[in-house]
Amino acid sequence: MIRASVTADRAALLRAAHQVLDRPRVLDDPVVLRLVGPEREAELRASPQAFERPALRRLRAAIVVRSRFAEDALRDAVGRGVRQYVILGAGLDSFAYRNPFAPSELRVYEVDHPATQAWKLDRLRAAGIEPPASLSFVPVDFEQEALAGALARGGVDLRAPAFVSWLGVTVYLTRAAVLRTLAAVSSLAPGSEIVFEYVVPPSSLGEGARVVLAELAARGAEAGEPWITFFEPAALAAELGRLGFAEVDDVGPAEIVARYFRDRRDGLRPGGAARYVRARLPA
Repeated sequence: MIRASVTADRAALLRAAHQVLDRPRVLDDPVVLRLVGPEREAELRASPQAFERPALRRLRAAIVVRSRFAEDALRDAVGRGVRQYVILGAGLDSFAYRNPFAPSELRVYEVDHPATQAWKLDRLRAAGIEPPASLSFVPVDFEQEALAGALARGGVDLRAPAFVSWLGVTVYLTRAAVLRTLAAVSSLAPGSEIVFEYVVPPSSLGEGARVVLAELAARGAEAGEPWITFFEPAALAAELGRLGFAEVDDVGPAEIVARYFRDRRDGLRPGGAARYVRARLPA
């Protein structure tokens, strides 16, 4: 059986938990319930308490808000005339299967390792989900092929601007690998934009946040996917400027909570370690 990232699978399960457990929803994602499958959905509904530990609630909030943040930014980009959406490390991302835009308005490209895409296609078939005509899969092994070449091979028009999302990835890569990917995005057409999130160094957090972060990092390490790279906001902003991104919006936890979690009665909110970035190339 083809197996992809344990983290991608867990992220989908937490998005599914959000659909079942949380009201109001930060992210409406009915497709993810089909992707995780009826057995896991039934287990989730039968034992919701398994997802209510404080660390998992914070992680669930962080996972759904990063997708909401990206999709809000995407809507703005489409309004500016961007017609290409590239999802790097797509995993079990479900946007393409609930895409509200007409095919003439937005074409979606899911970029991922061939094994991960094969695993996802198995999931889609099991769920009876037909990939839409507006979606292209771009299999790529980044150890063997540069991003721009892979995108061109997959049908992306490198002469036109693209909106890129890259979620749930940077903490698992080396600093050099993160910067290489950002440099590749900076070589896209003028007006292209990327949204991604990153984690700040544990030493910059308070004691409570450090404890939660350590628990989440330990879960990743146990799954064979350790957290290895953290960024200071000022240092990352300098790197993005060096790469040519002229407009950078780095959104911290307080603003994210104010924007997406205000007035909730259930106390759902992400932890304080993740920050969310929109970076655009000059048009």
